[in-house]
Amino acid sequence: MSQRPQALFAMTPENVPQVFPPEVLDRLRESVDIDPALVVRDFADPGVRDALARAEILVTGWGCPRLDEAVLEAAPRLRAVLHSAGSVKSFATFGIWRRGIAVSSAAAANALPVAEYTLAMILLAGKDVLAARDRMRTTRTSSGWGVVPGIGNYGRRVGVIGASRIGRRVLELLRPFDLRPALTDPYVDEREAAALGVPLLPLDDLLRTSDIVTVHAPETPETHHLIGRRELALMPDGAVLVNTARGALVDHDALVAELRAGRLTAILDVTDPEPLPADSPLYDLPGAFVTPHLAGSQGNELARLGLTVAEEAERLLTGGELAYAVDLAALEREA
Repeated sequence: MSQRPQALFAMTPENVPQVFPPEVLDRLRESVDIDPALVVRDFADPGVRDALARAEILVTGWGCPRLDEAVLEAAPRLRAVLHSAGSVKSFATFGIWRRGIAVSSAAAANALPVAEYTLAMILLAGKDVLAARDRMRTTRTSSGWGVVPGIGNYGRRVGVIGASRIGRRVLELLRPFDLRPALTDPYVDEREAAALGVPLLPLDDLLRTSDIVTVHAPETPETHHLIGRRELALMPDGAVLVNTARGALVDHDALVAELRAGRLTAILDVTDPEPLPADSPLYDLPGAFVTPHLAGSQGNELARLGLTVAEEAERLLTGGELAYAVDLAALEREA
């Protein structure tokens, strides 16, 4: 009989081999007894009843069913939920914390590729690379070598909306460059902003003074259309908006109007709705660069999420504290 705690996967089954490739799965199984062939898609399925009753750890991921009171009653030995993705809001309920069950999330690991995507787009936008590519594709000519005025990444102001995990990582990645980042976040004070190495500005001032604005706030009722017609009008001519957060944070009708006027450029990895309908003008407007929600973990980056879970399982096994515990008090203002 294994002395390792019993664990159970609860997620979309197709994601298990992606998030837990063989080397990562082997490491996880050094800490827990888990069967990769048994993956819960519905906690009410009679076929998982016994496994759920024995489970001490749930390894969750995208597609995890909701952990309501009935599920928690059916899992009396459960002591930890280790989530191999970002937010736990879609399935976690208050009863988990009330029962003293530990919750961990790989959100910090998932933040890394989003921040890397954002950094790449900031640097490309500063050099006008995306628009130059489109011009060359349209005209089939090149202006040849020469100084291009109005572009470059020296001293350009980058406004970061939201000191989320991703927003903070973006600020870290910007440090080696000769850019001037600034931050806006209603939950950050001057002292914390100073520790992050950036000035703290009201949203309106950040929009007025930034060449590039990148959005990293959560989607909540308060942030719906955070960037609307009035806010977009504050941005200077030629400014760039980057959104890798959630599409609903930006009023797309207002954004399309600015793009049609040729005043702003937008780099959107998320849209509202998502996916975009086939007749959306964002596909064709020259100032719009749209990607299909790929900034987050993709391909080989998914293994980083699984590794985060394996490391958290090791900490549990040795009596250590979880490195990425989910704070219930902070959960309400997270995505």
